[in-house]
Amino acid sequence: MRLANITWPQAEAYFKDHDTVIVPLGSTECHGTHMPLGTDTMIPDKILEVLETKTDTLIAPTMPYGNTDYLAVFPGTISLGPEVTYQVMFRILDGLRKHGARRFIVLNGHGGNNSILDRLSVDMQKEGCILAQMNWWIMVWDLVPDWKGESPWRGGHGGAEETAAVMAIDPDLIDYDAIGDLHLKSLSEELPFSGMSAVRFKGVDIPMRRFTTDVTDNGWVGADHPKYATKEWGEQMINATADYIAEFIEAFKKVDLG
Repeated sequence: MRLANITWPQAEAYFKDHDTVIVPLGSTECHGTHMPLGTDTMIPDKILEVLETKTDTLIAPTMPYGNTDYLAVFPGTISLGPEVTYQVMFRILDGLRKHGARRFIVLNGHGGNNSILDRLSVDMQKEGCILAQMNWWIMVWDLVPDWKGESPWRGGHGGAEETAAVMAIDPDLIDYDAIGDLHLKSLSEELPFSGMSAVRFKGVDIPMRRFTTDVTDNGWVGADHPKYATKEWGEQMINATADYIAEFIEAFKKVDLG
């Protein structure tokens, strides 16, 4: 059930008997030269489209902007930064809380939002609420073992995992001719980048967030090359995530909040 599609009396009736709300959070940002800027918003929306057939839990409108300062130099990227993202999300959650919501499931599509959601989790607990953060691209690694470990599909930014998910939404959203190889740069001769936010020194990855243009020219980073993506794989991930969240909601509703 979509909050945007019901009237205020219907919302009032919902909160008389329910206190759980799904709040989708995405981003508008570069995902390589081959993927749409709305990737991190489109994928949660697609998961929710499937999830809506499995639960009557209220779904708030998707927040399409987040914290992505490190990608902001790529044209089309829009970043609210960490503090504004926190303030906007807090106001959304607190507004829902004042109407009766106490259990929040934030379906997140962007890693740059994670630390903000950690902070919100603690602040919502102070208000007598509980917040579950669901990062779909991490969850699927555990849902299906073939999607992690030695598989070439091991997550990343704009890599095969996200490319496959967008293909499941609409294959025409991918510019297949623009898929290129990954060429990671180095901070120095001794400190090559090993990912989007780390350098490697003597076999150890050291977190070091930089502008993504310092790391790669094309904007995608990861162990999973986009050429491995398939529509079928994307559909499997979306359906598995929706199934899992539907089951999680039932357990989440039983948590004693005192």
